[in-house]
Amino acid sequence: MNHPTPTPPIDPEAEPLATLKERISTPPRPSTSGQALLTDLYQLTMSEVYYACGHTKSAVFELFVRRLPKNRNYLICAGLDPILDYLEDFAFSAEEIDWIRRCGHFDDDFAHRLADLRFTGDVHAMPEGTPFFENEPVIRITAPLPEAQLVESRLINLFHIQTLIASKAARIVNCAQGKTLVDFGFRRAHGAEAGVLAARAAYLAGFEGSATVEAGKRLGIPLYGTMAHSFIQIYPREIDAFLDFARVRPDRITLLVDTYELQSGVVEAADAARQLRRRGVTVGAIRIDSGDLESASRTARRILDARGCKDVKIFLSGSLDEYRIESLIEADCPVDGFGVGTRLNVSDDAPSIDCVYKLQEYAGRASRKRSPNKTTLPGRKQVWRRFDEQGRIASDIVGLESDPIEGEALLMPVMRKGRRLAAPPSLDESRRRCLAGYRSLPEPLLSLDESERIPVEIAPSIHEAAQRIDNEHRAAPIPNDPMSPPIEIDGGQGSDSQRRAVG
Repeated sequence: MNHPTPTPPIDPEAEPLATLKERISTPPRPSTSGQALLTDLYQLTMSEVYYACGHTKSAVFELFVRRLPKNRNYLICAGLDPILDYLEDFAFSAEEIDWIRRCGHFDDDFAHRLADLRFTGDVHAMPEGTPFFENEPVIRITAPLPEAQLVESRLINLFHIQTLIASKAARIVNCAQGKTLVDFGFRRAHGAEAGVLAARAAYLAGFEGSATVEAGKRLGIPLYGTMAHSFIQIYPREIDAFLDFARVRPDRITLLVDTYELQSGVVEAADAARQLRRRGVTVGAIRIDSGDLESASRTARRILDARGCKDVKIFLSGSLDEYRIESLIEADCPVDGFGVGTRLNVSDDAPSIDCVYKLQEYAGRASRKRSPNKTTLPGRKQVWRRFDEQGRIASDIVGLESDPIEGEALLMPVMRKGRRLAAPPSLDESRRRCLAGYRSLPEPLLSLDESERIPVEIAPSIHEAAQRIDNEHRAAPIPNDPMSPPIEIDGGQGSDSQRRAVG
């Protein structure tokens, strides 16, 4: 499919982005203080041991996706800006420290350490909106071990929801071929924060806006809204509801036409539009939310055109996703925009991503995990991207940061010693990067079906480092405990529990 440039919004309740920017300044960054306990218990228990045993040297962790979902050919990096907000603000409040002292899990010395703890590490990351593939480090954290450990759960949490939704939204944007797309999914998101972050991710990926008011307030995302069936139901006639709505809200009107029966609803909307036109009020669109949307859109277009409303657009909603939208577009339905809700906000065909955050280096020594099906590659890494003559991605190569590899380096320094290196890009800037990223994807990857993946090459230096670490593990003696029976080692390698991490 083509990679369309998004068209201006047509939903009449939305303000165009330019108008919105004139009306409001850049929204203030929401506070992320009080989030230090958004973590798993073992992050705290491990950190207590680290401090008690003096394991506080520099550690390198990388966040990556082990495997793409079976029906995803690429993912869109999203969530970096909220992650950096979280890291900059990372601190335990007095209330949290008091709870840590009283909860019975930790001693006072550990609570005292946490009271003054801040994130002081460095961060390298792919910019938001960058397409990426499996086994590529997307975010790299370098920090004292307890700090790097404590932030793991929240980092994955923020990255997962936004990358999941941005990747789903990207597929929808590609299928919609320039039709207006609006996020309608807050009410069925998995919680309030998830709903706002989903609106952010969808806008980043190319949606025109959201119905979620908090996303407009907090993030400056253009807001869209029409009317509900309940509004129509309190009036004796649909046309009365339409005219009252237009009288109170005469700007950019969308009329919901399928509360009772589609044809009569469209007729009354057309009649209302003609009456309002004589008063200088324009009905921008109708919305259809149920039934056979392909047939309904054709019926509605025919009625609108026959009654002198050729300029009234048609907006569809109701159980939509990329598969249904692709079908409607391929059927050449007379539709101008889509409201996409539940199936976007829960990413129902791929509801999770296998993203992980793993130790790569401690105290200057590379480390790796060797568990079956969960093996990791050691060392602090970089991803280099190569393009063909048409500017499409040809291949990626993952190597050690020090490797002299040609290509565009994707991991960029974004934070040093716990502070951003530059002001964060606006959400619109990240959105433009994301839309440009679509144009770099080879055509087969844009299919909704699984296709041949981009080759991700692992540099020889990483394989050599992995082999060296494995050899060290095999050669390391296992200390004898005189109180325990001798340990039998299978194949000279020992069990996973007997192997020690380097460093």
